Amino acid sequence: MEFRQIDNDYAVSKQITVDQVAEIKAAGFKSVICNRPDGEDPGQPTVAEIKAAVEAAGMKFRHVPVNSGQPITPDDAERMHQALGEVEGPVFAYCRSGTRSANIYGPAKSLD
Repeated sequence: MEFRQIDNDYAVSKQITVDQVAEIKAAGFKSVICNRPDGEDPGQPTVAEIKAAVEAAGMKFRHVPVNSGQPITPDDAERMHQALGEVEGPVFAYCRSGTRSANIYGPAKSLD
């Protein structure tokens, strides 16, 4: 599984599967954040499926959907900032390609 390390406490990836949750935990991540809305692509795992697997593995999960192709709004950044404050790091975030998860991090962290 490939992911991109943004800083010591945050990494991003494309869409994950339930089967990859154990690998994410084994890599040392404590929390997972999904930045993808349900139903964006046919056949993508649902947020509920991923959340159940993450929580069963003993990690925290948050869902902060951001619409693809749209600018990140101040509300998106605030919701991500809140989610980051509620979970333990290191955090693994994902969306369709990893781009939204990477792009929302800076605006969210600027609210610290």
